[in-house]
Amino acid sequence: MKIALIGYGKMGKEIERIAQSRGHNIVARIDPMATGENFDDGGFETADVAIEFTTPKVAYSNYQKCFKYGKPVVSGTTGWLDKLPEIKKACEEKGQTFFYASNFSIGVNILFELNRHLAKIMNNRPEYEVEMTEVHHTQKLDAPSGTAITLAEDIIENMERKNEWKLNATEKATQLKINALREGDVPGIHTIKYESDVDELTIHHSAKSRKGFALGAVLAAEFAAKNKGFLGMKDMLKF
Repeated sequence: MKIALIGYGKMGKEIERIAQSRGHNIVARIDPMATGENFDDGGFETADVAIEFTTPKVAYSNYQKCFKYGKPVVSGTTGWLDKLPEIKKACEEKGQTFFYASNFSIGVNILFELNRHLAKIMNNRPEYEVEMTEVHHTQKLDAPSGTAITLAEDIIENMERKNEWKLNATEKATQLKINALREGDVPGIHTIKYESDVDELTIHHSAKSRKGFALGAVLAAEFAAKNKGFLGMKDMLKF
């Protein structure tokens, strides 16, 4: 499979290593700051699928350029989700393919499933208060992380006593607190804690490196190249 990388920072380079180890060819490395390559240089047009890890500021524009060429897109960029309805519309009405995940780690996506199930159980246990903590490297531009937002929204959907999340502080009992910390070169830590007067229960995921995210992104690219529409990890992992 021929893959175009959009964004060639630490994550892009790790994806390249994983993709090549699985027998894929990298035909474009689009990153004006790192490589000088752009969408019109020729290599991108030959790609079977694009993998995009950039910044919230440029992500949506990158998706539109991919759609212009009719290329399936796999993206792990967070912080742009106000444009998500437009992406879904392009998939539904114009036949585009877009695979989005706030986190491509297989372990994190298992955490998502556990989190939804635990929230359903705790919906009937009002004696437990819930909050979340996420820790990432200091270069991460958005807070809370896209993964934390996904976890929080799933708790809110399954727990009647919570109706919104708040960053670092809460004002009402109906709000879910997300603590967001930025430290060193931490790839990603997410912890959901339920606490009562008598005990504490947590579910926790800590990434050891970027390798798990990169592998998940390449697996998603393999999946997106063979499927159509708006896709996600639930589709690929068949939860």
